[in-house]
Amino acid sequence: MSAFFTDLLHILQNPYIALIFFTALVFDFINGFHDAANSIATVVGTRVLRPFQAVCWAAWWNLAAAWIGGVHVANAVATWVHADYITVEVIFAGLFGAIVWNLITWYGGIPSSSSHALLGGFGGAAIVHAGKWAGVLQTGKVVLTVEFIVIAPLVGLLLGLFFVFIVMWVFSKASPIKMDRWFRRVQLWTAAAYSLGHGMNDAQKTMGIIAALLYASIWKGQQAAFAAGKVIFPFWIVLVCNLAIALGTMCGGWRIVKTMGMRITKLRPYDGACAELAAATSLFAATALGVPVSTTHTITGAIIGVGAVHRLSAVRWGVARQVVWAWVLTIPCSAVVAGVAYWLVALLHRP
Repeated sequence: MSAFFTDLLHILQNPYIALIFFTALVFDFINGFHDAANSIATVVGTRVLRPFQAVCWAAWWNLAAAWIGGVHVANAVATWVHADYITVEVIFAGLFGAIVWNLITWYGGIPSSSSHALLGGFGGAAIVHAGKWAGVLQTGKVVLTVEFIVIAPLVGLLLGLFFVFIVMWVFSKASPIKMDRWFRRVQLWTAAAYSLGHGMNDAQKTMGIIAALLYASIWKGQQAAFAAGKVIFPFWIVLVCNLAIALGTMCGGWRIVKTMGMRITKLRPYDGACAELAAATSLFAATALGVPVSTTHTITGAIIGVGAVHRLSAVRWGVARQVVWAWVLTIPCSAVVAGVAYWLVALLHRP
């Protein structure tokens, strides 16, 4: 706790650093608010829980992830941009771009990726700061993240298909009423697993941004270690970020719940349980590998896979197509907004 108060005192002594630090926490809160739909859509769509009960349940597991998730993803985000091009202005502009894009897509009820908005914003601001493309971003991490825009929903879809086939085979002789009653209980725990995975992967993205901010400001004496990829995350950063995302989840993104839980396909309790289990499995694996994947992409793929088991027409492909377009546009759009924001910040700071 002494490290927390020492660091907090240093942050508060510099109003500009304090503004950016709290902006990062606002982004984390909006991430939870925006992605609450991902955590609760299936359990609300199947009417296992009421919306308020669902967000409380999801928020608790978001917070519990602070003691389980590790920091592999946070390390990847902190080093997304080469250390030479990380400044407090770059971080501020990147957060601004991500927040603006998240609010636009939330208002439109579009389940875009908060993770990719943050990475796009961070990268876009750094490129404008550097005045060039080459050598600014960590190419390997960028390529891996872009690959997972395709891989994450595909894995969720395939796992969703697999789990539903297994359930239909095992319970082939069970009555629909008994299945419904049993999977309503199961879905509480699959929703918990998904929310845990969401907290493990998504909260770490803000941890990475806050660590990059502190290394660029109050921890300047340790910049050599940061440049070498040796990023240290005090537990207070982990706890604060998981608490912020949990509070955001508590407030909920109700517009997106409708798209995710009701408009893509009709879900029953066993469908919802299979979708959540598929998405949670994908998130646990990605977090262990240190890949900052989109929880939105993962759960959407799983929901589509579950719906397609019964018949392809059960999936409303027009809605799914709109969601995919949001995925494609998130990184470039947030990068452009962040680039403009960086230009404005630099203009205001010009002597």
